[in-house]
Amino acid sequence: MFRYLKNDIPASIVVFFVALPLCLGIALASDAPPLSGLIAGIIGGIVVGTISKSKIGVSGPAAGLAAIVASAISSLGSFEVFLSAVVLAGFIQILFGIIRMGVIGYFFPNSVIKGMLTGIGIIIILKQIPHFFGYDAEPEGADSFIEKTGENTFSAILHILDNITLGSFVIGVLGLVIILFWDNILSKKHHIFKLIQGSLVAVVIGTILQVIFSSNETLVIANQHLVQVPVPDSLTNYVDFLSFPDFSKVFTNEVLVIAFTLALVASLETLLSVEATDKLDPDKNITPTNRELFAQGIGNIASGFIGGLPITQVIVRSSANVQSNAKTKMSAILHGVLLLVSVVTIPILLNHIPKSVLASILIIVGFKLAKPTLFKKMYQLGWTQFVPFIVTVIVIILKDLLWGIFTGLFIGIIVILVKSYQNSMFLNKQEGNGSNVVKIQLAEEITFLNKASVQKELFKLNQNIKLELDIRKTRYLDYDVVEILEDFIVQARNKNIHFQLISERGTFDNPKSIVEILKLKKQSTN
Repeated sequence: MFRYLKNDIPASIVVFFVALPLCLGIALASDAPPLSGLIAGIIGGIVVGTISKSKIGVSGPAAGLAAIVASAISSLGSFEVFLSAVVLAGFIQILFGIIRMGVIGYFFPNSVIKGMLTGIGIIIILKQIPHFFGYDAEPEGADSFIEKTGENTFSAILHILDNITLGSFVIGVLGLVIILFWDNILSKKHHIFKLIQGSLVAVVIGTILQVIFSSNETLVIANQHLVQVPVPDSLTNYVDFLSFPDFSKVFTNEVLVIAFTLALVASLETLLSVEATDKLDPDKNITPTNRELFAQGIGNIASGFIGGLPITQVIVRSSANVQSNAKTKMSAILHGVLLLVSVVTIPILLNHIPKSVLASILIIVGFKLAKPTLFKKMYQLGWTQFVPFIVTVIVIILKDLLWGIFTGLFIGIIVILVKSYQNSMFLNKQEGNGSNVVKIQLAEEITFLNKASVQKELFKLNQNIKLELDIRKTRYLDYDVVEILEDFIVQARNKNIHFQLISERGTFDNPKSIVEILKLKKQSTN
């Protein structure tokens, strides 16, 4: 693990720069204390990073859980009671790992998972608009007006123009401009602009402007619109600022439901991130999913016990880790150490950060989760992908996350029933006697329910063999399984596997793209 420190140390610094504003921003989006986001980042890096077998995955507070956390804290009436649900969710995740539920992600179609992330992205954007404008309808903060006045998010947004905090708005707009300019233009000019993240630059400039604005009556920003991390008199006083779980209501129905919801959604988001991160990994390592659930469970227990937000593996920080050429999990561990050092050494500086600049970062995060191009792509993939996707998005926005996920899954099952006219969802495998040839014939109907079995068979193949994959009888091949086949092409090259695809249009040796061959196959059947 120490062999690649020359790669992992620079990568950990990059991930730290990405994680610091996100930890604070996600705590803001969750209506939780800023310190709770930083604690989750520290635990996710050090504890989960140590236990997990993911080489490049990074864990911490997740934007995808922000809506659930905010709602749970509000309904339970106490952050300490909520922490008991986080601890309980950690134990449930450990149970998930023990009973080998790491394959659970394969039984949720990609259309539903993408719908979940898109719905979360839209909610994040809507909830950060008040902070972006410095909306100050009530002294408690920018989100509490929803409950007290009976307004919904959409109607409240219409009133923002009458309640703008000018200083917050100026810094929020500048933050957006800096991040977009940095990511879309400067990052393509020189490697240094990839090493230093635009979000960090926005936070630094926004903080400097906040200090300058404090002497201007028109632009001054009130304390409720700034980050508020507790500042101890000494290191020993940090314990006084930690929140600890209140277990007095841990076995009530409300806490149990929230704990199960956190465990399920956190596990799904982790497994989704694991799948996405493994796809980004240049070496195409496969992360043991059951071990990952166990590690996440330990992390959530630790985070909940000392006042941290729930933890998942997160794709934004993981992708930054990959792009920074990290090689081992030491990068994730070191980024957690750097977060710990920042909390101990610069809490006063953190308290000068305006919430509006964090809102600008989260708006960008939300937009990346809910890109308009994704809607177009899902539509072009056909109704079997688009309908579960759009239903999931709509239900999440209008109802809640759990309802959206299971409604989308229900629609996905209906799609399968429509598409599956026969019970031929299996693959037929034949290994040559004494030879190095493996023949696999896919059945007539291959759906997302077959993801786990197809991936298991393909990725356990030995090196230096010949694989003959026959799809001549396959009439329906789900897009989720096509993605697995595309990934296997890379794995086949790395393992020196001669991959031969047999279709109605001919035999293709070591194909570069399964999608292009399937297009030819479709043309031949029309």
